[in-house]
Amino acid sequence: MSLPFFQVDSFADRPFTGNPAAVVLLPVGTVLDDATLLAIAAENNLSETAFLCPDDPERRLRWLTPTVEVDLCGHATLATAHVLFEQGLVTEDVVEFTTRSGVVAVRRLSNGWLELDFPSRPVEAVEPPPGLAEALGRPLDELHFSVENYLVVVGSEREVRELRPDFGALATAVPHGVIVTAPGDDEHDFVSRYFVPSCGIDEDPVTGSAHCTTAPYWARRLGRRELRARQVSRRGGELRCIDRDDRVGIAGRAVTVIEGRLSLTA
Repeated sequence: MSLPFFQVDSFADRPFTGNPAAVVLLPVGTVLDDATLLAIAAENNLSETAFLCPDDPERRLRWLTPTVEVDLCGHATLATAHVLFEQGLVTEDVVEFTTRSGVVAVRRLSNGWLELDFPSRPVEAVEPPPGLAEALGRPLDELHFSVENYLVVVGSEREVRELRPDFGALATAVPHGVIVTAPGDDEHDFVSRYFVPSCGIDEDPVTGSAHCTTAPYWARRLGRRELRARQVSRRGGELRCIDRDDRVGIAGRAVTVIEGRLSLTA
């Protein structure tokens, strides 16, 4: 058996930037067990591999890291929608997916960007868990929590860029992820980085789902709903965010860099 396979750089306007995701398209009637899906994701060794049957009326979409299945992933959703639009598998301008986080949608905008419609994940202030400050290598002056991620707010973009976490210690201190964010420069309202070593990803290059938390936080802090964001990982990526109360619009671009077939036979 062989399956259509794509590797897409999401939140990118050119190859080898943004966040790479694999997209595997399943023919109607193809059933792969969870162990096989996880083995494919581990073989790809990207932060996420998305699995979708385009002809499934519910368009059930699943996301797997090299080690676990996740509840919400922005860049792999963006990549999947990009493939469907690019391959002509969807003719309308909005595609909806059924996921572990409910129904999410992607809208094709007129400027070549794609906008995710994702659930908002607002934060609440919390006390730091043992070991988090030491793992990040800095004091935790402002700390929040949202669903499964800690949000650390620091004073400047430089501080975000210069972080050098101890990933082994971070995986022990935090069972999920840590977002570190700060005000941006003149071009961006805010910047961020995202670390999730407990799920097999030391640093995710550009994380759509993290902006379900950062966008509402900065919208309230800055007093406006539309925001320009950049994730300042080594690869980096641009996002445009809109706070819509219980939903968040997260827009970006995508580029296909590999197209082929995935063989499941010896």
